[in-house]
Amino acid sequence: MQYRTLGKTGIKVSPYCLGAMMFGKLGNPDHDDATAIIHKALDAGINFIDTADRYSAGESEEIVGKALKGRRDTVVLATKFFGPMGTDPNQQGASRRWIMQAVDASLRRLQTDYIDLYQIHRPSPETDIEETLSALTDLMRAGKVRAIGSSTFPVSEIVEAQWVAEKRGLARFRTEQPPYSMLDRGIERDMLPTAQRYGMGVMVWSPLSKGMLTGRYRKGQPLPDSLRVKFMPKQMSDERSLDAVEQLIPLAEEAGLSLTHMAIAFVMAHPGVTSAILGPRTMAHLDDLLAGAEVRLTDEMLDRIDQIVPPGTDVGINEANYNPPAITTPELRRRPMAGRVAA
Repeated sequence: MQYRTLGKTGIKVSPYCLGAMMFGKLGNPDHDDATAIIHKALDAGINFIDTADRYSAGESEEIVGKALKGRRDTVVLATKFFGPMGTDPNQQGASRRWIMQAVDASLRRLQTDYIDLYQIHRPSPETDIEETLSALTDLMRAGKVRAIGSSTFPVSEIVEAQWVAEKRGLARFRTEQPPYSMLDRGIERDMLPTAQRYGMGVMVWSPLSKGMLTGRYRKGQPLPDSLRVKFMPKQMSDERSLDAVEQLIPLAEEAGLSLTHMAIAFVMAHPGVTSAILGPRTMAHLDDLLAGAEVRLTDEMLDRIDQIVPPGTDVGINEANYNPPAITTPELRRRPMAGRVAA
């Protein structure tokens, strides 16, 4: 396994990051099996694990914590906060009040006294970014956190966070965690260049586009019985995505590759990507992903992928992506009735 520097932190991480979202009741509730998957990944040279407090209501962090006993010092451990962790309206978000509670709860579940990378899971429009950065800076000074990052942030908010950190003398986000795949290439237009400009490491999630790039989802065939279909039915049946998949499959076959291996190799080829987050639910899933670790796409292959899905474009929909208030709230896009005319 080769290792790359995580932005400008000086921390060396594997190009594959083991995502732990599927460990727990959401995906694989067998703690022993999930632990074996984690150990297999570590034995293969993966030294980077990403989880979140909200994954299976904390169960994912608990599994990771148990699995890392005796191996914690050799692992770069990342987790996230933001999503609701209870019915109390203050048990979520990016306020100082919640961050200070959330980090201690994650440390207990992970059975560690420090987190290598602590990330805000989604933007928090109702919270001043200075409030969030100030709290995270204090956690770093207290030794509970080594570095901080963002996840699925719009470019404008990435830049604002960098400016606020510099202006106020606060710790700055060292990483960003966006969605990226052969079907979801929008971040190539602005997000990845911005991250490179600020020296941020980038860990991309969903390099298989929520499973669309596994070959299980085909045009004209019934959708398989899967968690993805249950939670994201629109995305998994999107016609534009399925059309692109039908063009990508013969390209992979021509190169003697599985669609999965071509998809992972594609995201690894971008110079702005530090690591691809792999989210296996079973040992078979992990074995298949590891089998493609040495796949390298040629310029010709990348050119042909560009012809199917042009650079900087998102083919279909991503139901797990972030939509800012300007998109989700109609009132922000509509003047009062009296002001909608020119005369």
